[in-house]
Amino acid sequence: MIRQHDKLLAQELVRKGVLTQTAVNQYLLELQKSDETLQDILLRYKSVTEDQILEGLATIWRLPTIHLNRIKIEPSVISQVPVRLAMYYKFMPVRVKDKTLTVAVARPLDIKYQDEIRQHLGLTTTMALTTETDIRDAMNRYYGLAADKIDRLTREAAKGPAREKAVTRDVEDLEKGADEVSVAKLVNEILLSAHKKRATDIHLEPYRNKIRVRYRIDGVLVDANVPPAVKQFFPSIISRIKIMANLSIVEKRLPQDGSAVVKTSEQNLDLRISVIPTVYGESMVIRILPTHVMLLSLERLGLDKENIQLFRSLLQRPHGIILVTGPTGSGKTTTLYACLSEINSNERKIITLEDPIEYELEGVTQIQVNPKVNMDFATGLRSVLRHDPDIIMVGEIRDRETSEIAIRTALTGHLVFSTLHTNDAASGITRLLEMGLEPFLVSSSIEAFVAQRLVRLICPKCKKEDTAVLAEIKDEIIKSLKLDDPRHVRIFRGKGCDYCNQTGFYGRTAIYEILTINEDIRSAILEKKRAEQIKAIAMRQGMLTLRQAGWQKVLAGMTTPSEVLNISEADELLAFQEVPEVAGVAASATKIVAPEILNAKDQYNNRVYPRYRGKLSIRYSVVRQDPKHPNRLNTDGVEHASVTKDISAGGLRFISGYTLPVGTILQLKIQLDKDSRSVDCLAKICRIEDDNLSAMFNLVAYYLDISSADRVRLSDYVNKKIAESGN
Repeated sequence: MIRQHDKLLAQELVRKGVLTQTAVNQYLLELQKSDETLQDILLRYKSVTEDQILEGLATIWRLPTIHLNRIKIEPSVISQVPVRLAMYYKFMPVRVKDKTLTVAVARPLDIKYQDEIRQHLGLTTTMALTTETDIRDAMNRYYGLAADKIDRLTREAAKGPAREKAVTRDVEDLEKGADEVSVAKLVNEILLSAHKKRATDIHLEPYRNKIRVRYRIDGVLVDANVPPAVKQFFPSIISRIKIMANLSIVEKRLPQDGSAVVKTSEQNLDLRISVIPTVYGESMVIRILPTHVMLLSLERLGLDKENIQLFRSLLQRPHGIILVTGPTGSGKTTTLYACLSEINSNERKIITLEDPIEYELEGVTQIQVNPKVNMDFATGLRSVLRHDPDIIMVGEIRDRETSEIAIRTALTGHLVFSTLHTNDAASGITRLLEMGLEPFLVSSSIEAFVAQRLVRLICPKCKKEDTAVLAEIKDEIIKSLKLDDPRHVRIFRGKGCDYCNQTGFYGRTAIYEILTINEDIRSAILEKKRAEQIKAIAMRQGMLTLRQAGWQKVLAGMTTPSEVLNISEADELLAFQEVPEVAGVAASATKIVAPEILNAKDQYNNRVYPRYRGKLSIRYSVVRQDPKHPNRLNTDGVEHASVTKDISAGGLRFISGYTLPVGTILQLKIQLDKDSRSVDCLAKICRIEDDNLSAMFNLVAYYLDISSADRVRLSDYVNKKIAESGN
């Protein structure tokens, strides 16, 4: 059926050159067999944009246009217009002045509707045109997400209990029956809204006086703005999602995990659902994953040309282990999937062990780990080897057993990919050693450690140069990247627009720190050097740290300094960084230490830690500060052997045949057990005790730069020895 305003809109679009007459005739022919409007058909086929239709309607009806996302509507206006009235007549109230209500509409209201609005509100109406998307977004922003459905549910609940339609475990269509009112449709709207906003997680959280619904978008939680009335339906919402995930709706005292599949017009979505009991009810997190086959590439990860070449050289290795490190949510699995996609071929057998399986990879055998039936990574890895794989991906190395099997697999000619939870690439080495692996196994089997983080990308629609950046940040960028010309430091930010939901960011990319295992690194691993020392060696050989990689993204105009500062540590704060040769002193004898380390408090004399009064073998050398550079320490390379009189996790007292001035800095090596690596750290002399009976001296020192892991090792050792000896 062709209406008069459809003909007028068609003529206007042709006149403006948006559509050809031939195309319009085809749409009008289809319109004769449909109850839709021309506007509906054009938007369904995506032949024109909403803004183009808006301009055409504004010319036809001679009405002003308005962009709702660029104005602020007063709460007093919203309070005068009930949500059910606005939704029924499909308008958004904008302002009230002199008994006249200005409404934003996507399609002009006829006289009948204007009279009905005047009868309900006692206000005359004047119209302005906007898009349907603007109206929908404004409804969610000012009235709250799904406010109309919650309003109708509230009114129906006041009439009496309604029977909820039976729910099955079939795949739910989120967009079907959108006008029906039920808790199920309310849940669908929450899920569909999250998907449209590119959310990866939905958080449903109960509190004493309110319910909070939040979406994680680009790694940041954003309030979904639900009406307060949703509180009375929250138990029903949780129960509905539990049924979708095949969880027990009766059990409210124990955590539960499940999954469900829902579909939109674009694709199916895999939901991973976790419920935990809290003081005010059950809290739920829903992870949203696409179920379609992922087509990932190294170029799309955010790697530059040099790192892509380095990655591809690693992927061509015939055997060995490539470990990707980083905290939860840093994109490690996505990187591994991209690596597998790069080397996937008909000639190779690839098997993965995952918990959970996040994306489907075509041509790859993917196995879900299930601890409930004793199917863990170690068990699965043993069975996988019997299937003659060429390449294996293990979701995560969590314990010694899994790491030992992975290493044996790599040493027998397989290429293995896996992940670790560490802060940087070099820390992955110490993590494996702390698990109990032998250094020679780590050095001979690992090919590379890849640390990564995710940073948000500046929105391309509202990107502009930032002239208010602190000078300290620019100085750090210049120093970190060793730039010659400060004029090269141009920094950008997103102003905030409709496209990025006023955040200034749209999408994320990864930054990488790639530590390849060469002969120098292997030697450092065999010598059980600390992570900071290994990192310093790699940096001298050209490795870019996470901070440096982030600064490169900043200079490329891709992200902001705040994003880089939030996810990386400053390179200057390395506890122990070796530097090139200066002033005739060998590079291996020169260290740079952060000033706050040298100013650490005395943790030996404050009695924070218990002391074990026993003998432990130690070795130490004297470290002297450079007069011109106080944070640069020079060692003479001469090691002295001694034993402790007592030791704690804060410091130690040891025997010496000569005195040292109070304040002297030592480089310490404490051997706890014969078979374990030594605790290496700096220490500072705080007291000298003269032992008249033996003509020796007791030197008391406290640790300066000891790592948290080594402090825990010392604390455990001391407590164990105290318990054994009783002193």
